[in-house]
Amino acid sequence: MNELIIYAILFLMLIGHTLMAAKMYKKVHQDPSLTIREKNDWKLKALIFPGYFWGKYNKR
Repeated sequence: MNELIIYAILFLMLIGHTLMAAKMYKKVHQDPSLTIREKNDWKLKALIFPGYFWGKYNKR
């Protein structure tokens, strides 16, 4: 039973990570002020830590 709870928590964390990265991808892709290289940099960062870099992207 404990394993099931752990797997459920990991699954929810993975889904949250994926949704946050997708949200950042969409926002970065629609930003006309960024060059292609900058867009690619932000998208790569979104794959690693989307929540952290989402905050940094919004503050810039």
